Amino acid sequence: MRWLIDNFSVVVDLTRTHLYLALMPLLLGLVVAVPVGTAIRGASVLRKVTTTIAGIAFTIPSLALFVTIPSVVGLQILDPLNVVIALTIYSTALLVRAVPEALDSVPADVVDSANAMGFTPLRRALTVELPLALPVLAASVRVVAVTNISLVSVGSLIGIGGLGTLFTRGYQRDYPDQILAGIIAIVVLALVFDLALFLLARALTPWTRQKKEAAAA
Repeated sequence: MRWLIDNFSVVVDLTRTHLYLALMPLLLGLVVAVPVGTAIRGASVLRKVTTTIAGIAFTIPSLALFVTIPSVVGLQILDPLNVVIALTIYSTALLVRAVPEALDSVPADVVDSANAMGFTPLRRALTVELPLALPVLAASVRVVAVTNISLVSVGSLIGIGGLGTLFTRGYQRDYPDQILAGIIAIVVLALVFDLALFLLARALTPWTRQKKEAAAA
């Protein structure tokens, strides 16, 4: 704990790097998974195939991806983009399954009403289904965010920055305080990030609070 206090500025710098390496894949994963997940929701065969491929992708060990990606895409082994690409694959694999499941939570009568009003599938998805599916989707996004924060640490094994660097340096120096500082920093970062996403989802879905308040009354 003393090391964490004495080297707080170092931990803050590593936290910035760690947050970037975790957040960017999450955003890229959403950009890919939301349209793909929306498109495959009504196509049962395509949905099963996509879900299977996503499941296989998520089972690939992260360290293997970190080492393999440079030779595939032509990057240097120490390029942070290796971690970004690998975690984008994981994020997309999780979210492309979560998006259809979130859309399934939208009441059928609401979808029928939108169809009766002449909404096109695209307009219905953007203005009705995705907003109503947001509470369910947000839960999956929070899981992916925390998972990414954890997996970024593995990148330190190939020399890419982040709070995982404290693990490798602490192990090499046989300095448990530095390892403990890394654990504390990662846990705190995960908790803060998860809380921030929870509050953001809550702010974007005020009707869920109103529904709970009405039920309580």
